[in-house]
Formats: sequence, C-alpha cells, structure tokens
Amino acid sequence: MSDATEEDRSRRYVARGVAQVDATAPAAPVVLSFVLTPGFTMLAFTSAVEPLRVANQLTGRRLFEWHVWSEGGTPVTGSNGLSVIVDGPIPKDTQPGYVLICGGVEPDTNTSQALADWIRSQWRRGRTVGSLCSGAYTLARAGILGGRRFTLHWENIAGFCQVYPQLEPLRRLYCMDDRIVTCAGGVAGAEMVLKIISDHVGPVVAQAVMDMCLLTQNRRAEDDQVASLASRLGTRNPHILAAAVYIESRLEEEVQVAECAEHIGVTSRQLQRLFREKLGMTPKEYLTTLRLRKGRGLLAETNLSVLEIALSCGFSSAAHFARSFRRKYGVSPTKFSHFGGA
Repeated sequence: MSDATEEDRSRRYVARGVAQVDATAPAAPVVLSFVLTPGFTMLAFTSAVEPLRVANQLTGRRLFEWHVWSEGGTPVTGSNGLSVIVDGPIPKDTQPGYVLICGGVEPDTNTSQALADWIRSQWRRGRTVGSLCSGAYTLARAGILGGRRFTLHWENIAGFCQVYPQLEPLRRLYCMDDRIVTCAGGVAGAEMVLKIISDHVGPVVAQAVMDMCLLTQNRRAEDDQVASLASRLGTRNPHILAAAVYIESRLEEEVQVAECAEHIGVTSRQLQRLFREKLGMTPKEYLTTLRLRKGRGLLAETNLSVLEIALSCGFSSAAHFARSFRRKYGVSPTKFSHFGGA
C-alpha cells in the first residue's frame, strides 16, 4: 500500500477533534461492512456508523474501517426518502470482520434470495454476520438463524413470526450469538457497536465514545426494546397492568371480561370501571385496539391474505376485521396493504 493510499484511508476514517483518549490499537483495523436494502432505516444505520467514527477521532487512530454496499451498487433510498451513495456493489467476498444487513420498511419485500445467499456465503467464510432493524429477514431467508438468539425491531416481530413460524426472535436491544449479531434498530445500533468497540479496544474507549455521543445510559443487550407496560399505559394500577398482560397474551383467543376479572381477582364491574377511568376505554376496546395494531403490521409486512390476517388477530371473519380496521384507520385493509400504509 502506497503512502498516498494510506494517507487517503486515514483522511477518510480519522476525523480531527478536540477530545482525546489513549487506546491500544488492534493489529489491523476492525472492518465493518454495511449492506443497505431499499427502505432501510437511516437512524439504525447512522447510529451504528457514528460510534466507529468517534472512536477513531478520539484516539487519532484508524481503529475501525467501514464500507457501505448495496446489492446493485447504486444509491439506496431509505425509509425517510433520503438516498445514500454506496462504495459499490456487494463484493464476492468481504474483508474479515463484520457484515451487517441494514433493513427497514417492508423487509420481506425489500430483501432478495440473492442477497440471502450472499450473506450465507460470507458466514460460511468465517465472517461475523448480522443485521440492523428488520435485516434479520435476510438472515432468516439465508437459513442461518435456527437455534440462534436474535432480535429485530418490535414492530416487525409479529410479521416475522408469521413468515418464519419456526424461528423465535427475542425482544432484546441486541443479541450476539457466536458469529451472528443482530440489533433492534434505532439507537440500539449504537449500543451494539459500543459493545463491539469495547470488545476490540476496551471499555475506556467505549465509555469515551458514549460521552461524545451524549449517551448517558449503557443499556444491556437483554433490556427490553420498549418502555415498561406501566409507562406505555400511563398507570401503575396493578389490576390494570395484570389485565393488560392477560389480554395481550390472548390476542387470537375469545377473551371474556369475566374470566379476565376473575384471573386478576376483581369483579367484572370493577375491571370495566378501572379501564374507563385509567385508559378511557373498555377491556374489549383495548383488546380490539391491540388486534388491529397487529393486523396493521401484518398487512404492511407480509403477503398474507386479509382473511389469514383476520384469523391470526382473533377476528371471526375478514368482513369483521375489515369493518373494524376501516373504523380505526379510515381505510380498508386492502387499500392499506396496496399502498403500503396510510
């Protein structure tokens, strides 16, 4: 490698900054290759890349390198409408290191069998492969998630389980299982990469990167992706929380208010009153809201028919589901699915 080439590489990967931290550099830069799929989530992608840039900037060393590919080598438009110019098409073989698929909206549609075959070949060549956000769809299609701990964004889990019922994603921020690493997307991309930084150059640098990125809390990999049920519902009433757990675990069943009330130790009248006072709806309305939310996700991310989705969400018929869906979202399930959302 010529001095000019080395200088160019340092200029690309090591930005100047004021803050500084000492670090012992690995024998060679750790390489992370990102593959962008159509509709990828920009937040997940940038959250994963920026800590690498900051680590190099703080130490003044090329500790990490990153490359950005797309399947065809053309710019890729993210879910926010912005396009990213890539380094080129996915190479036949990547440099040793990490290879991460960046997913986003409509993940089952926006990944190809060719990309799945390619990521499987990288894994077989000894690379650590993984995903951001809904990129786990590609890993699943590649057939390498069986028996592994993995995750993807909570919004995508219901649809994923319909497409791949034999696989069980975890609702964790990120998972690292041997040579497969996955994260839920969003800022969890930063948290997974901070773990990679800590593993390769130590916790002191990782903490300094956290400080530069204004991340004040080092969440654990096994932490849940969303706020607690109490936070989401805006109440800590134990009867409401117990009833919500009971209802959420039975979306496909015929839930009876009396059975729910008996399960948590109150009367049906008390349960109805608590839901109206604390949540502004009845238990049945809460159940319907959850079912419709699940149905909306399946319409957006799977090729299941309206009838199949209706039955999987606990509705007695496609017509019942369609009427409830239109009343809630102002559009029929068919139109919502055809236009990719509303």
